Amino acid sequence: VAAQKCRKRKLNAILNLEEDVCNLQTQKESLKKEHSQCSKLINQIKQKLNNLYHDIFSRLRDDQGRPVNPRQYVIDCSSNGSVFIIPKHLAKSEQKQDNRKEQKQK
Repeated sequence: VAAQKCRKRKLNAILNLEEDVCNLQTQKESLKKEHSQCSKLINQIKQKLNNLYHDIFSRLRDDQGRPVNPRQYVIDCSSNGSVFIIPKHLAKSEQKQDNRKEQKQK
């Protein structure tokens, strides 16, 4: 009787583990689909942002009325909602300073 109960517990444990594996495989497939959808959405948003960026720079002019070169300038949005066009080399140095501040806060 004890051996039968032991075998029954063992079979129940195996069945439960098989069910868990099946559930995890289903969850994995679901997460793969979700990841794929998120990747597609991210790519769409990146493309829209890139189009917006090019559209903005196609309309910008400097003091002499010449187009602003997107290779030399970047659009910078501050935390208060202000938008600036700044030279890329300044933007990179600001990013480095921001990264240092974040590291110090951690």
